[in-house]
Amino acid sequence: MRRFALSRPLSAGLLTLALLVAGCHPSPRQKPSGSSGLEINIAHINDHHSHLEAHADFEIAVGGLPTRVEAGGFPRLTTLFKAQAGLPNLLKIHAGDAMTGTLYHTLYNGEADAALMNTVCFDVFALGNHEFDEGDAGLRRFLDYLRSGPCQTTVLAANVEPAIGSPLAPVAIDDYRRPYLLKEVDGIVLGIIGIDVRGKTMNSSRPLATTLFRDEVDTAQKTIDELRARGIRHIILVTHQGYEADKAMAARLSDVDVIIGGDSHTLLGSFSALGISGSSGPYPTVVKNRDGERVCIGQAWEYAKAFALMQVRFDDRGAVASCNGEVILPIGDDFRQKNGAEAFVAVDTATRARILEQLAQHGTARIVSPDPIAQAELAHYAGRLDDMKRQRIGTAGESLCLVRVPGESTNRSSGVAGCESANTLARGSDIAQAVAEAYRQVSRLADIALVNGGGMRTALPQGDVSFSTAYTVLPFANVLIELRLSGRQVLEVLEDAVANHLDRNGSDGSHPYAAGLRWDLDMSRPRGSRLANVEIKSRADGAWQALEPAASYTVVTSDFLAMGGDGYSTLAQIHLAGGSVNTYLNYTQTFVDYLLAQGRVSRPAAADYSHKTVISRAGRRLP
Repeated sequence: MRRFALSRPLSAGLLTLALLVAGCHPSPRQKPSGSSGLEINIAHINDHHSHLEAHADFEIAVGGLPTRVEAGGFPRLTTLFKAQAGLPNLLKIHAGDAMTGTLYHTLYNGEADAALMNTVCFDVFALGNHEFDEGDAGLRRFLDYLRSGPCQTTVLAANVEPAIGSPLAPVAIDDYRRPYLLKEVDGIVLGIIGIDVRGKTMNSSRPLATTLFRDEVDTAQKTIDELRARGIRHIILVTHQGYEADKAMAARLSDVDVIIGGDSHTLLGSFSALGISGSSGPYPTVVKNRDGERVCIGQAWEYAKAFALMQVRFDDRGAVASCNGEVILPIGDDFRQKNGAEAFVAVDTATRARILEQLAQHGTARIVSPDPIAQAELAHYAGRLDDMKRQRIGTAGESLCLVRVPGESTNRSSGVAGCESANTLARGSDIAQAVAEAYRQVSRLADIALVNGGGMRTALPQGDVSFSTAYTVLPFANVLIELRLSGRQVLEVLEDAVANHLDRNGSDGSHPYAAGLRWDLDMSRPRGSRLANVEIKSRADGAWQALEPAASYTVVTSDFLAMGGDGYSTLAQIHLAGGSVNTYLNYTQTFVDYLLAQGRVSRPAAADYSHKTVISRAGRRLP
């Protein structure tokens, strides 16, 4: 296979081929003689989000029994990509969002991700929205790391147009990204087009204002038409816009054959036998385009946990005749199941043999050894990571005390100077307020940031703050979700949070804290009358004004709360009804980035605390 120039005139040989393809028009899919039965193989991943290490304690079901294994990790993906090298007409595709999500990104700014990607040598990498999280300059830094390796992966985004003279186009518009790649297989030229999600990238990431994002469908069709005019009859889109958007786009386009996607972190295929739920459809998903012809759609889950392989065969006209394939969960060969004390322990030899037999029958989870070259690369960065975790990322100007419910009897910040009476005060948790402020700042759309008191696990003592400290305060693997709520629904959410521990004997970790929202709380009253004088802070001028029940507000919170965790049932209803957008921003890294940008974190101004006044369950007004 040979790679051809992009967005430039075809060579004489290719131009002749294009004329042969386009010359006679007995059907819209006429192909050169001898080209029938073309088959291509597409190996692909998406949304690894700097998850380079394997996932420890990943739980599957084997024979109906909970079984913990080590799953995924980039070195295992590299092994699977290399194992396909003998397949005919192989394309290796990454459908975007390589960056943002773990300390590997926070500390290495794309260098570690690029190094592991270069152990695969992808043919194409499509830009995702999170590639712009640190602006065009941050994306350029990552792409420089990527192109410094041996692979020269082509970066695609037909609907992204950087301004000349900007970081992504210092001299020409195609310095760092191209609209499409032309690739010859078996004497036939394929057109591979990249599409990035427009609205989410513009609204939730940080591209330059001069970088234009064109409509996804319009750009895709325009680019397809351009390639068709040049005689290209086999079109693959590599998109980063989500599974549902891919299906909707296919129905609106002519002459598209395959869509390899990302962004929605969609699991496709059947994994129910492994106890893994949440599959959104078959792999591949086959739909019809505007011409009534087949389009094969694939996506490969998330976080370096899955690998997908699709086989596509074309008929004599150049249309898709069939497509099939599979999504594979690569795992290690150490298995642990519960013993009599309900602890997960290594299985015995007989159980291990039985597990291996059952996994072989199912086929979707496979034991895969990490590629040694990729594993060595990862070890290099992991070793440095341990040292860098101790590095200072900012300063706490004063101790940020940990409290769940204002007035609680236990001082969770005991021993932290400056927090001796924190649990007795109406303001409650300083660290929860600071984290909420960080989330509201990172979300460019949010009017309100909402957190639960139990989401923070330790106080933040005065003094230097390291990466390790931040990940001790916020140790979970949550991401941020944006939801659109009415003022009335905001009140219901707050009532849910308080009722969870006052009425339902649930965890008091549900107690709410917010940035951009404040209230008076009387825990001695019944549900529905506990919150009063609720006010919202304008992002435009910082003024406080009454929350309007009929008005609409954007709330940013964790996926844990958005899915109903800690009794947040109103949020869950909105989320399940499709009223949310997953930013895929790791909640800990968001706080880390906030600290790195601010340099110093302190308690908010008294007027910005979410609790204006608090009356305890016993009817006592807190100071």
